[in-house]
Amino acid sequence: MRYALLNLVACPMCKHFPLELYVFETREDVKTYNVSKPFCDFYCGYLRKNVRDLEEEPPCEECLKKEIVAGVLYCPHCGRWYPIINGVPLMYPDDKRKHPRVAKREKEFILKYKDMFPEKLRSKITF
Repeated sequence: MRYALLNLVACPMCKHFPLELYVFETREDVKTYNVSKPFCDFYCGYLRKNVRDLEEEPPCEECLKKEIVAGVLYCPHCGRWYPIINGVPLMYPDDKRKHPRVAKREKEFILKYKDMFPEKLRSKITF
């Protein structure tokens, strides 16, 4: 997942925008990106600010080189969280998260990264 995705996604349950991002693991791309700035039109996920509130030119080239391999998207409005596993945000609605395969992946993710979860999410997650 790229930081720029935060410019596009909202919570699938309550539609809140923007989501909070907690990064556990990243990798850097060696490609060079030449983009017009700002690349994102509403929200800069890399700087975690609304684009209209940026006081200087955003580091879009640097942002686009970083891929989030593991982390969590968190909705501060409804309190739901969504894991980012192998670079893919798994934003299933509540009823789909109960599926055995999805629940197993989430449990493995939680066990692997339990020490990296922010304090405010620890009460929402069973370790």
